[in-house]
Amino acid sequence: MSPSLAFREERPDGEPRGTLLCVHGFPESSAMWAPLLRDAARAGWHAIAPDLPPAGGSAPDPPHTWTNQVRRLDAFVDEHDLGPVVLCVHDWGGLIGLRWACDRGPGAVRGLVISDTGFFADGTWHGMAQTMRTPGEGEQLVQAFDPATLAQTLRALSPGMGEEELADYVRPFATEAGGAATLELYRSGDFEELGPYQGKLAALGVPALVVWGAEDPFSPVAGAHRFGKELDAEVLVLDGVGHFVFDDAPERTSAAVLAFLDRL
Repeated sequence: MSPSLAFREERPDGEPRGTLLCVHGFPESSAMWAPLLRDAARAGWHAIAPDLPPAGGSAPDPPHTWTNQVRRLDAFVDEHDLGPVVLCVHDWGGLIGLRWACDRGPGAVRGLVISDTGFFADGTWHGMAQTMRTPGEGEQLVQAFDPATLAQTLRALSPGMGEEELADYVRPFATEAGGAATLELYRSGDFEELGPYQGKLAALGVPALVVWGAEDPFSPVAGAHRFGKELDAEVLVLDGVGHFVFDDAPERTSAAVLAFLDRL
C-alpha cells in the first residue's frame, strides 16, 4: 500500500463554500499553489494541494507512471473525503487531474481551472520532454540537472519563483531515485492514449476557466483556445507570462480563479 501523500491545505473561518483541489506539474510541487490556497481560504473555500511523488514532501514511491499518479490522486480524494471539487490543474497536473476527473465521472467535479497543459490525443511533446523520453539522452539531462543547475534553469524560465519554492521544486533531483522517477513519468504514456477521453471533459458539463501564459514555450497558447472552444470556457491569456503562470503572476491568477469560484 502506498504511503499517504504530503499536502498543503488552507481552511476558511467557518463552513467552507466548497473545496478547491489543485494538482501541480513537474518539476513543481504543491508549493506552486501556496498563494492561491491562501487567497481561496480567505474567500471561504477549503483549498488543498497534494505533492505527487517524488515532489515536495512526498518520497519516491515507484512506479511513478502516469496511470499510477492518477490512482494516487484518486486515493488522496477518498482519503480526505473531498467530495465534489473544483479542480485546478497545471502542466502534468492537467494530464493527471483531467484524466482522474474523466475516470471518476459526473459528480466528481463542479468546475475546472485548466492552465498550460494538454489533454488532446493528437498532442505532441515539447523538445525537453522528447529528450526526457529518449533513453540515454534523458539520463544525461537528469544527471546534468543537479539541484543548483535546475534552480538556475527555472529562474531563467520563471522570474517569479522564490527561493523557498525553488528549493522545494529541485529537491527530488538531489537523489538518483528522484531523477529516475521523473524520467519514469515522462516515459510512461503517449498522447494517443487520450483517444478514449476525447469529449469526456465536455461531457462532465461543468463550468471551466482556462488560464495561460502568452509566452509559454512548452504549451503553446493555441491549446488554451482549443480548451476554450471544446469546453465553452472562459479563456484568460496573460501577456508577458510564460509557462509558470501561478509562480509568475500570483495576483492575476488568484484574482481570475476567485472570480470564477464566485460564479459557481
